[in-house]
Amino acid sequence: MSERVREQGRRARFGRRTLAFAGTTALAALVRPASAQQPAAPAAELRLGALFPLSGPLALLGDESFRGLELAVEERNGAGGVLGRQVRLVRADAPDEAAAAAEARRLTSGPERVAAAFGSFASSIALPGSQIAEAAGIPWFELGAIGDAVIERGFRSVFRASPGATAFAATAIEGVIEVLAPAIGVAPDALRLAIAHEDAVGGQSVAAAQEALARIRGLTLVERATYAPRAADLGALVQRLRGQEADVVLHTGAPGDELLLFRALRDAGWRPRMVIGTAGGYGLAETARSVGDALLGAMSADWTPFAVNERFAPGARAFAEAYLRRYGAEPRSGHSLACFVGARIFLEALHNAGGADRDRVRAAVQALDIAEGTTATGWGARFDERGQNLRAKPVLCQWQAGPQAMVQVAIGPAPAAVATVVPKLGA
Repeated sequence: MSERVREQGRRARFGRRTLAFAGTTALAALVRPASAQQPAAPAAELRLGALFPLSGPLALLGDESFRGLELAVEERNGAGGVLGRQVRLVRADAPDEAAAAAEARRLTSGPERVAAAFGSFASSIALPGSQIAEAAGIPWFELGAIGDAVIERGFRSVFRASPGATAFAATAIEGVIEVLAPAIGVAPDALRLAIAHEDAVGGQSVAAAQEALARIRGLTLVERATYAPRAADLGALVQRLRGQEADVVLHTGAPGDELLLFRALRDAGWRPRMVIGTAGGYGLAETARSVGDALLGAMSADWTPFAVNERFAPGARAFAEAYLRRYGAEPRSGHSLACFVGARIFLEALHNAGGADRDRVRAAVQALDIAEGTTATGWGARFDERGQNLRAKPVLCQWQAGPQAMVQVAIGPAPAAVATVVPKLGA
């Protein structure tokens, strides 16, 4: 390793701005509401689009994701903005694909045109939104949609700071092999594995990668079952999994689907030895309150939780405290933290690019070389030709009993862990 790279790891900086979210100046800027700052002259503003599902069934996590972006922009504005210009977010609500396309067109043309756009939490929103931005020559910065198709269309101005479906799948499969099976005391191939997923972009991407990895690693895959988007009941799915005597269910669905799954398990009077979810609602505090003790022990390949080793994710705790001051409530999930870190990366790239010219932005994004373990999610930043951040990885999490309520804790990888796995599902 070169001295330059070692120095990057020690200092962990974007130019002159510290990556780890710990400085008192950064905290003060983050928790100060935008209304308390001196407004810049309109001509000096840098208008950036923010396309998220802020209404409809995805609204809760869409809003949580937007808050992470909002906090990053407020922090940046408090430090002088981008190229000396204050950033103004132009919000656009995209509850579904049709709305995403319409709002993306509004943001990328005419008087509403923005310099660049952020999105979007959901793959169904990111796909049409980023396609329209690409055609308009406007950089699209994706902060949370995990579908592999988002960055596999050959686009030149679409970038994703967060991990994609293949990374989430790998985290779940490694969780079975390296964490769960040893804790139960069996060989990994002795566990009967079933994959259950929503028949939509994100679910299809994760499930396909899980199936491929399971076969490569020699696991016993007994079922891959799908269900329709916006399903009202998963009873038939659960009976299918029960019929296959599944020991471990890998589940990927839309937010709220985890509630349907655990309700169907309760109604069937059956549960597997473990459920391993994929992000979505699995890291949502509201899910724990709604499902109750049945969720205890459930694992997930997820966004970095707040119960994580601070050496792995320096600043995660400080972010949670600042979020509480800013919004008057604790973070609802790790989505806000992930979007905060991703937005910081892209705001710095815009600054380094000297503006939003698509070619200069691409060069600036691909020039980023940030060591892992230096941000509040534990990610680094190094982008490939597709626009994917190769140094963004999910964390293996589990819902465990806390002093007052269940807490989602990091159990893997080892540097992130603050607890060991409890190899039992349910109270």
